[in-house]
Amino acid sequence: MSKVAVVYWSGTGNTEMMAQAVAKGADAQLFTAADFTADQAAGFDAIAFGCPAMGAEELEDGEFQPMFDAVKGALQGKKIALFGSYDWGDGEWMRTWAANCEADGLTLAAEPVICNNTPDDEGLANCEALGKALA
Repeated sequence: MSKVAVVYWSGTGNTEMMAQAVAKGADAQLFTAADFTADQAAGFDAIAFGCPAMGAEELEDGEFQPMFDAVKGALQGKKIALFGSYDWGDGEWMRTWAANCEADGLTLAAEPVICNNTPDDEGLANCEALGKALA
């Protein structure tokens, strides 16, 4: 079984709910973005990252984006997964994030999971399945 981390930032609690479901599916260790470093990333086989859409369909730039940029170099050869919630738009931030990860040579273990606002039962089940794909 892989050693899995779930790292997230949540402003309203929606992405946190998703992170908990991903962690349940992967039997993973849960971290907030503020509590995760590149040194820690080295100790995991797979990592799921969760961030909601912010501003003009972009990642949260106060804590999450700086953390993700700092750990990106430690992700080569690891399976990663992406998830997050949004309130407007159509998920452009996630498509952009996934494309940027693939362009950087990172391996996505599964299709990203997005939920509009509070995740419903189907969204939480998709998050748990995402975790299982990492484990």
